[in-house]
Amino acid sequence: MNQSSTQQRSPWAWVPSVSFSQAVPYVAVMLLSTVMYKNLGVSNDDLAFYTSWLYLPWVLKPLWSPIVDLFGTKRHWTVLMQLVSSAALAAVAFTLHLPQFFALSLAVLWLMAFASATHDIASDGYYMLGLPSQHQQAAFVGVRSAFYKLAMIAGQGGLVYLAGELIKSSNDPAYAWSVVFGITAAIFLALCAYHQLVLPRPQGDHSTAKTGALWADFIETFRSFFRKKGIVSIIGFLLLYRLGEAQLLKMAAPFLLDPREQGGLGLTTSEFGLVYGTIGVAALVLGGIAGGIVIARFGLKKAIWPMLFIMHVPDLVFVYLATAMPTSIEVIAGCLAVEQFGYGFGFAAFMLYMIMVADGEHKTAHYAICTGFMALGMMLPGMISGKLQHLLGYQNFFIWACISTLPAFFMTALVEIKPGFGKKQG
Repeated sequence: MNQSSTQQRSPWAWVPSVSFSQAVPYVAVMLLSTVMYKNLGVSNDDLAFYTSWLYLPWVLKPLWSPIVDLFGTKRHWTVLMQLVSSAALAAVAFTLHLPQFFALSLAVLWLMAFASATHDIASDGYYMLGLPSQHQQAAFVGVRSAFYKLAMIAGQGGLVYLAGELIKSSNDPAYAWSVVFGITAAIFLALCAYHQLVLPRPQGDHSTAKTGALWADFIETFRSFFRKKGIVSIIGFLLLYRLGEAQLLKMAAPFLLDPREQGGLGLTTSEFGLVYGTIGVAALVLGGIAGGIVIARFGLKKAIWPMLFIMHVPDLVFVYLATAMPTSIEVIAGCLAVEQFGYGFGFAAFMLYMIMVADGEHKTAHYAICTGFMALGMMLPGMISGKLQHLLGYQNFFIWACISTLPAFFMTALVEIKPGFGKKQG
């Protein structure tokens, strides 16, 4: 296929699949690992603390994000990191049978997180090159979010359900999770091969390195970001927008899986995969699509406040679940669907805000810096969430998590949003 025809390929041929593959290693590192370690007997404190450290590559990725801009193409980096991630997924499956499985699997997951973070840098920049207009970016922000969350359904829903069924039949969690990670590695390798064949080659996708000016370009990338107007408010917004959700996210799986005598809801791994990983994430997908539609209709400036409320107020359902302790799977699934829809709806606004902040000459690296601060805002609260839950119990912990959403409202009042940004023109 010649370059001209490749450049004209419909975004529908690659935006959904790249978004899906962008999520697969993240789902494995942040979501599958949490349930896996819970099944393998790791405590809530250790689980929350050590898996939160896996955010570190996403926090630090701005330090190497200019390298993606300066060397090679975004397309090349995207495909290469998919290949590395598929190998890491297979390696996790192998480590689970070894005596020091916890330390060894964490090391491989950290490597996968590094590859995934680099993949994010490349693919985020690739999106902005392949979808050059603000309207296209706004129109596809919901699609990107939706297929990212579909990967979460496939992972946290389908693969967790499969792990639960394998545990039932074999009574061997290590075997079950080895099979799950092996299947995931095969799927991701297939996605890598597909993208090598079909990804377009945008004219703007090229190395920006200049002879004798590499270090100056590297420094200027960061300097130009921190010279942005209102940078203190921008950073505060990126760090605090998901403060409550960062804590909820780490303790959701342990709460749903822990037995009732320990304050949890006592779901099996298969039931967890169904109600949280499938029904809950499906609601998340719908919320992301709805959020993208609302932004395209009204623009980010008008939409952000109602989206903020709809994102955070439903966190109260966890307080209800920890208080009422319902036994009905339907009730539990309905509550999780409400919370997840709100989260997906509000997160679409956060994604487009980062695109707005990153817009400019170094948009790939600046977007990576934004997501680095976002990851730091997830990592630090997540690290202490296990200890807080141990001290407070699930009910009081979820009350605290809801209180922790208040800084997001304060920072939203401080940030400046361009009028009409993201709104469909005409």
